[in-house]
Amino acid sequence: MAYDSQNIFAKIIRGEAPCFKVYEDEHTLAFMDIMPQAEGHTLVIPKENAENIFDLSPEGAAALLQSTKKVAAAVKKVTGAPGVMLAQLNGTAAGQTVFHIHFHIIPRSAGIDLALHARDKADFTRLKALAERIAAAI
Repeated sequence: MAYDSQNIFAKIIRGEAPCFKVYEDEHTLAFMDIMPQAEGHTLVIPKENAENIFDLSPEGAAALLQSTKKVAAAVKKVTGAPGVMLAQLNGTAAGQTVFHIHFHIIPRSAGIDLALHARDKADFTRLKALAERIAAAI
């Protein structure tokens, strides 16, 4: 499948769609998932047009992982979660629904189940406040 430059993440990168941004550098962008599986669920994407890990350049992969590590530390600190799950899906069969490579950073605590993915939108006021706290921790 060819990269679709009209996917929602490409639109967010171009400023054509809104997001609750927590981090941005020359190569990557991180923002809150509006349908989170846990409080603090954050997404990190490269600015490079790549549908999946197999399409991403080595430089893009390095930048994506560096930013994911940086943002994950801030998410963990702000949420107070003892653990953080990183998820990166490649292809429909793996559960990928937005075809622009991205990492999910999902805070985890024992005994707290994850919400179903992409089911319920978060309260945007709370999401904005959380994004600001995570951004300040980076």
